Amino acid sequence: MAAVEATSGSCPFCAIVAGLAPAAVVHADDVAVAFLDRTPLFPGHVLVVPRDHVVTLVDLPTEKVGPYFEQVRAAARAVTDGTGAAGTFVAMNNVVSQSVPHLHAHVVPRNRRDGLKGFFWPRTRYRDQDHVDEFAERIRSAWPT
Repeated sequence: MAAVEATSGSCPFCAIVAGLAPAAVVHADDVAVAFLDRTPLFPGHVLVVPRDHVVTLVDLPTEKVGPYFEQVRAAARAVTDGTGAAGTFVAMNNVVSQSVPHLHAHVVPRNRRDGLKGFFWPRTRYRDQDHVDEFAERIRSAWPT
């Protein structure tokens, strides 16, 4: 699949990228948009999506892989620093278990004994909008420049 400029269409992530759908955006540049997952594994769970609509990593043009993963790397730093986590889990599904068919990397804050085991994890919700805003600001503030 060829990369195309992100448009709202039927893709919820393209709608977020275009500013047409609500999201707790923690970083946006000409390469990618990073925002809090609405059903996080833990508070501070971020999704990093390329601005171009591509479905899988294989669809991302080679020249865009490096810049995209620079943003995933930055997200890992910001999530760790912004949440006070010991580290992060970075994951990407390609087709199987990919709930939204738009390439996205999950950057999940991790701590020892946090209960995350294997690949079957219970999802949670933020307590309220203040909880969302708090984690968005913490990660936004920690984003490397």
